[in-house]
Amino acid sequence: MLPSIERLLILQDRDQKIRTLRLELNSLPAERASLDSTLAAGTSRLDTARQRARDVELEKKKLEIEAQAKRDSIAKFKTQQFQTRKNEEFQALTNEIKRFEADIEKIEDRELELMEEAERMKVTVGEAEKHHTQTKGHTDRQITEIGGKVAAIEKQLAELEAEREKLSAEIDEDLLYQYNKLFVNKAGLAVVALEHETCMGCHMKLTTQTAVRVKGSREILNCEQCGRILYYSE
Repeated sequence: MLPSIERLLILQDRDQKIRTLRLELNSLPAERASLDSTLAAGTSRLDTARQRARDVELEKKKLEIEAQAKRDSIAKFKTQQFQTRKNEEFQALTNEIKRFEADIEKIEDRELELMEEAERMKVTVGEAEKHHTQTKGHTDRQITEIGGKVAAIEKQLAELEAEREKLSAEIDEDLLYQYNKLFVNKAGLAVVALEHETCMGCHMKLTTQTAVRVKGSREILNCEQCGRILYYSE
């Protein structure tokens, strides 16, 4: 095998590793964003549950105040009934008392509904808090792992790119240009083996003359179909 082919194969191996690492590195921000989104959704559910619980308590207090105000009014109406001597005024006060008592009954029914909802919300909030705590712990661990991955990948990339630069300096400029162009255009496979007179890049059979020249390992040859650089695999 030609020394230049050997160097290209080593370079291609490093370039493939660099490409894989860069793809992995580029995927990590999306993975981090997904984790942040999951945590934010859990936080939102917890906040919503807590807010509803607060709203229920606030409505209960308002109803308690409203009911007490109506009870106070009823007590006032009853006092006025004792003081009046007019049947019309007495009856009017009686009607007001009945109306306020009906209002209080509705308020108490609503208070009962809110009490039941408050109990349900305690359970809902408790479950949301537990789930959020678990999700946050899991997310924090994964985010830490992603940070570790980023650091490790960046270190590997720095080492590989330094090695690539050194390897590139040992290859003829024209050949390196051809290789770089093929690597980009041929999905990271610029240098391929010839097996049974077939290019292992495009899997097309070569002419006998080209196959013989590749087996001779005396010159740089390209596949007649895909243009990849060929070497003979014994």
